[in-house]
Amino acid sequence: NQSTNCFRAGVVLPRSTLAEVASPRRECRAKTMITLLSNPSFLIGTFFLALLQCVAAIPWYMALDPKSAKSLFSTKQGWIRLASILAASWAGLSLFLAYKNASEGMNWIGRGYGIILHIQLLADFLIWLPHGLTLLMPKTGAVALAAYREGWRQPMFWLILVGAKMLMAVTIVLPYFTFGDDYLMMKLIGFDIIMLAALLFGTIAASISVSEEIEGRTAVTVMSKPITRRSFLFGKFLGITMTCLGMSLVLALNFNNALLAQREFDVINYDRSEDKLANQAKAAVQPLLAQVFPSGTLHEFTKWAMNWMTESYTHLFGILLGFGQVMILVAISVAIATRLNFIVALLIVMFVYLAGHLAPTVARVTDMRGGTGTASVVVGFLAKTFDVLLPALEYFHLGPAIIRDTPLDLQEYIVYSLKVFGYASLYTAIVMVIGLLLFEDRDVA
Repeated sequence: NQSTNCFRAGVVLPRSTLAEVASPRRECRAKTMITLLSNPSFLIGTFFLALLQCVAAIPWYMALDPKSAKSLFSTKQGWIRLASILAASWAGLSLFLAYKNASEGMNWIGRGYGIILHIQLLADFLIWLPHGLTLLMPKTGAVALAAYREGWRQPMFWLILVGAKMLMAVTIVLPYFTFGDDYLMMKLIGFDIIMLAALLFGTIAASISVSEEIEGRTAVTVMSKPITRRSFLFGKFLGITMTCLGMSLVLALNFNNALLAQREFDVINYDRSEDKLANQAKAAVQPLLAQVFPSGTLHEFTKWAMNWMTESYTHLFGILLGFGQVMILVAISVAIATRLNFIVALLIVMFVYLAGHLAPTVARVTDMRGGTGTASVVVGFLAKTFDVLLPALEYFHLGPAIIRDTPLDLQEYIVYSLKVFGYASLYTAIVMVIGLLLFEDRDVA
């Protein structure tokens, strides 16, 4: 305080005086660090957190460098190396948290830990998902793995991914004129950006991949091996769909950061920028967290790390709804591409997307008006026909769940999301069966 007041007054203190002022601070910080490092519960908690990060790193490390990972678990030197990595991580985390000691920046430090853990778990899932499919269905999984790798290597994939990230960054500073509900509008637009980016890539990739392999006669080479047409078609669909899922999950990580940035940018409406669904998940987790880490530095650190994970958890169900819509339209694109070229397939998918959203509304409007003219009867008939045959894409819209006066119950939201995704899976299975029937009679030779 003495040095701060003198600095504001323009007085230059001697170096000896500054040392006398700073010395008690260093002694206090050192005593605090010693107290925390001698606390068994603090050390046990930091050991668990370091162990969690190390365990999450093992699957993706095994996939990227199998030989080196195998040597870690098969030799004594490997186990010593693993133990040393864990000990270094534990010591570094313990010293860092003891030094910070629940400071003002602990919220960003805890979120940083949650982001790193999120990235590792995401890498584990995206790397091992196609390999797990090959274990369940070897032939179909082999085709799906090839399509999955091809999708990640395409420049179109990265172009759409980077474009979606840039568009999401624009939504942070975009004025919505919603009288304080800019956060909700940005959240709704963010989910739409993720869905449309995955949909754009999936439909284009499915149409081009299937139609070009059939027209270019490369499908003959694939199916000359012990791979049936069913394995070829379903493998292509699963590989492209898994790539779309990967794009959605990567964009979801960026979406969480964009929402945090929007709250910091919109300082005026900061108090209204609360995610009510995420708050319900936090309220359910906090009592358990308080029992494990009652108070202190470790409690603050784990609280903010858990806040990131709960926010990601609640956003996951919104991503799931959008992915259900993507899955249906990719299946339609794959089925159509067995008979038509990719341009016609894209046009049909665009029509299905628009008609699937508009048909229920048009059908309700014609029923309410009750017109007796020829045009009204024809429009009503077509709208009801499309409403029955085409997928009900209005069920995948997140607007009623996000923009509302009273908060939606988290459990009801989860149940609704799972039901709609089940409907999407059933409709996708029907479309793929129709696509298989169309492909069975197609001459690929």
